[in-house]
Amino acid sequence: MSTEIKVPTLGESVTEATIGQWFKKAGDRVELDETIAELETDKVTVEVPAPAAGVLEDIAVEAGETVEVGAVLGSIGEGSGSDAGTTAATEKPKSQAAKADAAADTKADYGGGATGDAAPTGDGADEKAAAGDMPPAPSAKKMMAEQGLADGDVEGSGKRGQILKGDVLEVIARGAPSSPQEKPMAAPAPSSRAGEAREERVKMTRLRQTIARRLKDAQDTAAMLTTFNEVDMTAVMELRKKYKDLFEKKHGVKLGFMGFFTKAVCHALKEIPAVNAEIDGTDLVYKNYAHIGVAVGTPKGLVVPVVRDADQMTIAEIEKEIGRLGIAARDGKLTVSDMQGGTFTLSNGGVYGSLMSTPILNAPQSGILGMHKIQERPVAIGGEVKIRPMMYLALSYDHRIVDGKEAVTFLVRVKDSLEDPERLVLDL
Repeated sequence: MSTEIKVPTLGESVTEATIGQWFKKAGDRVELDETIAELETDKVTVEVPAPAAGVLEDIAVEAGETVEVGAVLGSIGEGSGSDAGTTAATEKPKSQAAKADAAADTKADYGGGATGDAAPTGDGADEKAAAGDMPPAPSAKKMMAEQGLADGDVEGSGKRGQILKGDVLEVIARGAPSSPQEKPMAAPAPSSRAGEAREERVKMTRLRQTIARRLKDAQDTAAMLTTFNEVDMTAVMELRKKYKDLFEKKHGVKLGFMGFFTKAVCHALKEIPAVNAEIDGTDLVYKNYAHIGVAVGTPKGLVVPVVRDADQMTIAEIEKEIGRLGIAARDGKLTVSDMQGGTFTLSNGGVYGSLMSTPILNAPQSGILGMHKIQERPVAIGGEVKIRPMMYLALSYDHRIVDGKEAVTFLVRVKDSLEDPERLVLDL
């Protein structure tokens, strides 16, 4: 009796996904609830657990194909699987590699997985990796053809030396052949391929397509405008320096800048509610809560997990939640609920060295605050020129909802709170 593997419910408004990768192949033994595949939606990566223990009988949908919720991905039958005695020993290294690569969400799908025809399977004379007796897995064969790799360039880690997709990813990541015969070489031999391509065509991932569409929609829909200011970070930096050790000892999390900025934004949103509103048809919807999105760059692209009810949280609670979301984003473990419902967004380009930017709205929100690099600059204070750690702030807002006066006032309130952080404690 077979058990169907179906696409699980992916969350509100998510109706389809793309097969990111399979961690098992037909004939492998699987255990109940073991992760056997990975799905990519336009918001998050979703793991597919085995609905039963047994043997993976067939894979109905290959990596890269699009499926809808409830679609059948394959089936699991009874039995112990091929080479049951050696499966654990041979597949364990690959499983660990696959999970490590999952944090990067099959990096080659985004950096080197150009579409193209699969390489021919040959007539039995093809070179076998690591003296194996099985041809490369279809997904691996396709990727090798796209990258111009021969079987001998990749060392297979699958059963009987089969080359798996993860093996090809490792070679691409290293930028050099991985076979034992070629590892000792000091430098790769020069390529002799005539007319070697100087361009690479890569299929956009579902997440990247969604990012592109949403950002363009925001520009096309909102009357977007950006106002700027700068903040003297001296007070926050001194407060952080004074209490960071005690803070970490008590709360078990480091005291960063995001907690201060989030609290400052929440205070300003209470005073200027239009920045926390959105347009719905001909209505304005004002939010009496603050779900603050925190933009995070990942190998898959930009994601914006949400700190829910940040206005009700302490700085310690905010730092803990941002830390949890950051780890989940890095490991590809964000859930759909982690990504939904934001009312305002923080984007910290300063971690990459950005000195100034004009952030794009995260629709349907009406405001986004861009943080930037802290840089010492000369400023006039009390008639004297002093060197202070300064940061430029950029507030992009939807002028259909937010008037210029409101936007400027909002940004000034954020600046005031950061330059005098006692305001955050006293709720001033």
